[in-house]
Amino acid sequence: ARPTKSSPQTGEANDSAAEAHYLGHRERLRQKILQFGAETLQDYELLEAILMAAIPRRDVKPLAKEILQTFGSLSAALNAKPEELTRIAGIKDSTVSLFALIREASVRMLKNQIVDAPVINSWNSLVAYCRASMSQKKIEALRVLFLDSQCRLIKDEIMQTGTINQTVVYPREVARRSMELGAMSIIIVHNHPAGDLRPSKADIAMTQTLRDALKPLNITMVDHLIVSKTGFMSFKDCGYL
Repeated sequence: ARPTKSSPQTGEANDSAAEAHYLGHRERLRQKILQFGAETLQDYELLEAILMAAIPRRDVKPLAKEILQTFGSLSAALNAKPEELTRIAGIKDSTVSLFALIREASVRMLKNQIVDAPVINSWNSLVAYCRASMSQKKIEALRVLFLDSQCRLIKDEIMQTGTINQTVVYPREVARRSMELGAMSIIIVHNHPAGDLRPSKADIAMTQTLRDALKPLNITMVDHLIVSKTGFMSFKDCGYL
């Protein structure tokens, strides 16, 4: 008798065809990367290639497209919290951990570009680093970059974290830490999770209070940056410093 659609033989044949399809697609994607470079990939293809490393036996193209549709962008997907990622069927701990590794590698690569040279000579790299490390966070945080007499980075620290729209800053703590590290100047950075780059009245008042607290110590506030997923703004450029 001929095998029916529900027979084991047909099921095995369909499984083999499906496996051959996704394996062939994976190989074609690898060859595209090798021949033309990863920069030629569309976002869903780049995410698909990443997922291939975490999910070895599945066609991950539909999953890549679902992730991008859910989070809106590749950056937002890679910065999503584990609990947000695992709500999507098919995402397990292996994918979550791989996303975390890629995110951290990207941030460290950008930070390496500002470590040895004066940060004012690598301003675009500094902004890129701050945006990569802070712009996708769901709550506000205050980062302080402590600089030596030649504006080279001594230390980079998150001094405070707050709520979705507010961070409490203690000028005395920033001044104390600056003196401990022997910093001659600082740059402060905080994020606006909602995306609006306009400084609040509290942001402006805090900046001026901190600047005035550092002056008697001969510590200069070089700038205060606000970063978000939409861009960044400089207090100095906008006349607030």
